[in-house]
Amino acid sequence: MSYLQNIQSAVTADTATLYWERGLEDNPYCVHYEVWLSGVQQTEVTKTHVTLEGLQPDTEYTVKIEAVGLVGLNEYGYPDLGFDTGLGFRVGGTEVKVFASETVRFRTAVRKRRVDVTQAPYFAKGDGVSMNTAAIQRAFDDCTAADALYFPAGVYLTGALRLHSDMEIYLDENAVLQGTANPLDYLPKIPSRFEGTEMECYASLLNMGTLDHTAGANCRNVLIHGKGTIASGGQELAFAVIQVERERLKDYLEQLGEGIKEYENDHTIPGRARPRLINMSNCSNVRISGLTLQNGASWNVHMIYSDHILTYNCTIRSENVWNGDGWDPDSSEDCTLFGCVFYTGDDSVAVKSGKNPEGNRINRPTRHIRIFDCTCMAGQGITLGSEMSGGIEDVRIWDCDMSNGKYGVEIKGTKKRGGYVRDIHVSDCTLPNIQFHAVGYNDDGEGAPTPPEFSDCSFRRIHLLGVCRSLEGEYQDCDSIELAGFDEPGYEIRRIRFEDITMADGGGRISMWRCKDIDFKIQ
Repeated sequence: MSYLQNIQSAVTADTATLYWERGLEDNPYCVHYEVWLSGVQQTEVTKTHVTLEGLQPDTEYTVKIEAVGLVGLNEYGYPDLGFDTGLGFRVGGTEVKVFASETVRFRTAVRKRRVDVTQAPYFAKGDGVSMNTAAIQRAFDDCTAADALYFPAGVYLTGALRLHSDMEIYLDENAVLQGTANPLDYLPKIPSRFEGTEMECYASLLNMGTLDHTAGANCRNVLIHGKGTIASGGQELAFAVIQVERERLKDYLEQLGEGIKEYENDHTIPGRARPRLINMSNCSNVRISGLTLQNGASWNVHMIYSDHILTYNCTIRSENVWNGDGWDPDSSEDCTLFGCVFYTGDDSVAVKSGKNPEGNRINRPTRHIRIFDCTCMAGQGITLGSEMSGGIEDVRIWDCDMSNGKYGVEIKGTKKRGGYVRDIHVSDCTLPNIQFHAVGYNDDGEGAPTPPEFSDCSFRRIHLLGVCRSLEGEYQDCDSIELAGFDEPGYEIRRIRFEDITMADGGGRISMWRCKDIDFKIQ
C-alpha cells in the first residue's frame, strides 16, 4: 500500500495544485494528508489534491506530503479514526502513524504580460449587449505564449471563438464569457464527432484543434482558468439548431419512417449537429480550472482524440438542457478530473470511444482516465458508453459522491457496438447504484461482428443507496447492483469484484443475468 502514487503538479505564476492517486488496496478511513512547504506545514486535507497559493513566480519549491492516520482495528476490521465514517458505524483511534511520505519538486510559471481585452486595441465590452466576437477573436489571434488574456468583471456576449496553441485565458470573478442563442453565431460548421460518429457540427463556443483521427495533437498548451463563468445559449440554442437541422434534413427524416424508433427521440438526428460549450479536437496539455462552465447546447466539455486534459475545481451546470453532459473524454487518453461539482441535464461524466462501425474501424480507445472528489448535485452520474466501440480501459474513480444522480456508475453499450470496457476500478464512493447493462437507444447503424466485452472491474468500499433521482428531481427505489451481459455465449459480464460494499436500509436489491466469475463481499 502506498496512499501516495503518481504525484503531479499544475502551476501558475503564484499557485500550485498537487494531485495524486491512492493505491487500490489503500483504506482511506485511516488517513489524512499533511502538506509541508519548505519544512513548514501548510495545511492538511482528506482528499487526494491540494492547492497552494501565494507563491512566487519562476521559483522552485519542495513540498512534502505525508499520509497520516490512526492505527488499530475496530470490531469491523477497519482502522480507527475517532469519528463517524458515514457508513453506519463509529470508530475510535489509538496511535498516529505516517503511512507514506513523498517529496515533490516543481517550479512556478513565469509571470506573463496581462492583456486586458477591454482595453486598446480590442475594446471588448462587458455590457451583456454588445457583440464581441470579432474583438475577442482578434485578442485570441494576437495572444502569444508570453501573454495572459484577462477578462475583468462583465458579461461579454459572443459567438464561436477559436483558440490556438500556447495561450492563456483568465476570467476574473463575475466575468462571464456568454455565448448567444443564435445558431448563425456558430457558423461555419467544423469537423467534429458526436455520439460516436464523425460529422460536421456547429462550432462550439470555444474551439481548440482540428479533428483528425489518423494523427496526434495539433493544438497544445492551453490554460483557461480564473473565478468567472463560460456559458452558452443552453436549451434555447439547442432547439434553435434542431429546428434549422430538421428542415435541412427533412427529406432524410421522412425516408426513415418507422426507423426513427431506433433513436432516442425525434430530436436525436437533427440534434447531433449542436455545438458544445468547449470542444477539444486533437489537443494535448489543456488545463481548465476554477470556473463555472454552463449551458452548452449539448455537452459542456468534450475532448476528442486528445491527451493530457486536466479539469479541476470547476462547477458544471446544464440543468434542463436535453442531452447536456458535463465532461466527456472521447477516444482520448490521460484525462483527469477532480474537485468538480455537477448540475447537469444528462451524465455528469460520459466516457466514450466511438460508435459502430466507424468506432471499430478508427479503433482509438479511451484510457488512463482519473476521476476523483467529484459531486453530482443533479444529473445522471458517471457513465462509460454507450459509444464505446473503440474500447475503454484503465479508468480509476474514487472519493466521488453521486448521491443525487440518476445513476452512480453505469457501464453500457448496445449489442451492435463491439469493443470493450475493462480495467475499471471504483473505490470509496457513495452511489445510487452500479449498472453494467445493454441499452436500447442510439442503436442505429451497422453492427460490429461481435457484441461488446465487459470484464475485469472492481468496486471497493462503496456505499450504495438503492435510491435514484430522476432529472425531474423525483426519488425512486432502484436496484443497488444490476449486471446484465449480452445474450450471446462468451459475452457475459466477467470477472467483476465487489469488496466491502455497504447498502442503505431497504436498498439492497441485486439483479444479475448472463454473468461469470462475479465475486461479492458485502457488509
